[in-house]
Amino acid sequence: MSTKTVLITGTSSGIGLATAVAAAQSGWHVVATMRDTTKAGALLAAAQAAGVSVDVRALDVTDPASVAACLAGLDRLDALVNNAGAGHVGTLEQVSVEDVRAVMEVNFFGVLHVTKAALPMLRASKGRVLTVTSVGGVIGQPFNEAYCAAKFAVEGFMESLAPVAATTGVTVTVVEPGAVASEFVSNLGGRDTLVAQAGPYAPALHAYIERTTKAFDNAQTSDQAAAAIVAALTTDRPAFRVQTSDAARQFTATKLADLDGSAVLAFTGAWLSR
Repeated sequence: MSTKTVLITGTSSGIGLATAVAAAQSGWHVVATMRDTTKAGALLAAAQAAGVSVDVRALDVTDPASVAACLAGLDRLDALVNNAGAGHVGTLEQVSVEDVRAVMEVNFFGVLHVTKAALPMLRASKGRVLTVTSVGGVIGQPFNEAYCAAKFAVEGFMESLAPVAATTGVTVTVVEPGAVASEFVSNLGGRDTLVAQAGPYAPALHAYIERTTKAFDNAQTSDQAAAAIVAALTTDRPAFRVQTSDAARQFTATKLADLDGSAVLAFTGAWLSR
């Protein structure tokens, strides 16, 4: 039987990079995609250090033509890992609708573009779709309104798609990391500027940033998150919903057991006071 092929999006850093290397170590032929392949240096170095190789290709998840071109270059596809995404911090009154649309384009419509293009090949191989969402796709988090909205949308879409895809032999899974020690927090940038521009929301935003920075100080590593993703990729019967750590499981459990929403709002509201 030929080596199985997995396409992974967003592999230039963080979870995507670690997942590409871990999947290659598990025997997969890894098509590691990113919008800008000039940023592949860290991935290629990590793969070389691990004694594996990956097939780096350009793919912009927000561009259907780019997605189609990338998929057309594959002979087969056994699994897709939707990992590409972008964070966003801000609250409704102070961001533009265009900002929110941009977040949705990457985190929601990007997932749809790639999954739609991949499904015919995955039906042929009886393959699987894994989409990296977030605990923010289960619990809405202060100042992450656009990001959480996109991740909620992905979770709802995939939860609805899963039984339909299963009728054709394709399994669908969402993977929910919690805090992961990657570039997410450093990409926030300009924290003091953000607070200074927050107006009436400045005290709450300052408290949120302090709390979140501490959470990421104790985060799991990208390699640990990748191990959970590869386990879901290789198990015979993948669950629909997978968390990558005990902390993520405890966090999401708050929502899944909270029928009236009061526990979640009490939980997240406490983040905004010092």
